[in-house]
Order: sequence, then structure tokens, then C-alpha cells
Amino acid sequence: MAIQGTMTARPFGLPINPTDHRSTGWWGMVLVITTEAAFFAYFIFSYFYLASMAHGSWPPEGMPALTLALPNTIILLVSSLTFWWAESGIRHGSHTRLRIGMLLTLLLGIAFLMIQGVEYSHKHFTPASDAYASLFFTITGFHGAHVAVGLLMNIVVQIREWLGHFSAERHLAVTNVALYWHFVDAVWIVVFISLYLSPRWG
Repeated sequence: MAIQGTMTARPFGLPINPTDHRSTGWWGMVLVITTEAAFFAYFIFSYFYLASMAHGSWPPEGMPALTLALPNTIILLVSSLTFWWAESGIRHGSHTRLRIGMLLTLLLGIAFLMIQGVEYSHKHFTPASDAYASLFFTITGFHGAHVAVGLLMNIVVQIREWLGHFSAERHLAVTNVALYWHFVDAVWIVVFISLYLSPRWG
């Protein structure tokens, strides 16, 4: 029995190596994102719970500066656009767009982590200072670790691209990494609003 769509098949219609949303790899990435989203939800809930219970000013160390955080947010959002451009390119068979887009995304992600490191160096508190400081470094650090993982995935995809593993019909790995990267960027928007903007609304 022939199977229509982006997968190969064996007799009796058993799909082998599906390359779209029917793939176990695609569903695996969706489940990873779901579990990681739950972790971030717990952290954000803890942050707002402590904020609601705090006596006096919140954050106790004063308002977090936007000098570095705001441009860093823009950098990460732009990296989602470059990744989308890269993935869209390979969907249309453009290896040039995939290579350039992935490289730009990698450079933007590295810039984000470097700027975050600079921001950490300017903080006058440490993770052990108080509950707020602990949550601040835990949430932003946990997110930074996810960015680092995304960059490693990016490098693997770039290596595979140069080895000729992808085409307009076969690029599931690119799609899966794109899902993860867009998730990481979306989480940062929530983190930025929660940690940097919400204290200014009180």
C-alpha cells in the first residue's frame, strides 16, 4: 500500500521515517517543550507569590535596570525571525537561506548570553542575598541554560546542513530545533515582563 505525504513506507502502510508532525521526533520535542514550560510556570508563580507576600518595596534591591535587558530582548526576538527565515528557506529548497539564517541566529544567541553575563556582573546582589535575588538568578539563569542548549542544537543542525542531510522534502531536524528556539524566545518575553516590567506597574 502506498502512503501519500512526507514519509516512506513499508508494506501494510507502516510509516518509516516520517518527516512531518506525525514523526515521533516532532512529538518528542512538543513534550519536551511542555515539560519545560511547566518548570518556568512554577518559577514565575513563585516569583509573583513572593512579591504578593513581601513587606515593603519589591524588588528589595530596587527596580531592575532595562539598559541591557531591553536591547537583549530585541536581540532574542530578532533571532526568532532569522530562524524562521532559515527554516522557511529550506522548506523552499534554499540551502543558502538555511545556512545564513542559522548562522545569524547562532551569533544573536551568543550575543544574548554575553550581554546577560555583563548584566550579572553589574548586579550588587548574589543568589544568596535574599529570596528575590535567588529567584532572579534562578529564572534568568535557567533560561540562559536553555538558550545555550538551543545554540548547541543550532550548531548540530548547521553541521548536518553542510553534510547535505536536508532538502525541501526532508528537514524535520530544522523544524524541531526551530520549535525549541521559538519556545525559548517566548519564555523570555514572559520573564522580561515578569521580572523587569511588572515591578514598575505597582
